[in-house]
Amino acid sequence: MRKKELKLVITFHTTADAMAMEKECKKVGAQGRMIPVPRSISAGCGLSWCAPLECKEELKNVMQGIGLEEEEIHECMV
Repeated sequence: MRKKELKLVITFHTTADAMAMEKECKKVGAQGRMIPVPRSISAGCGLSWCAPLECKEELKNVMQGIGLEEEEIHECMV
């Protein structure tokens, strides 16, 4: 089992929004990866974007650039 770290976890209202985030992050080279999340974290979509904490502003800019709104932004042990 790998060591867990405190990470930024961004949840979305829909799966389409999560997939748009993944596509844009890959396009611009933003850090992170898609991970599944339990319904207790996101009732809207079972996917989230996980990245280092220091990437928060960069990822907010990515979302703003393509008109996405997060459901919530969490700091979780992942």
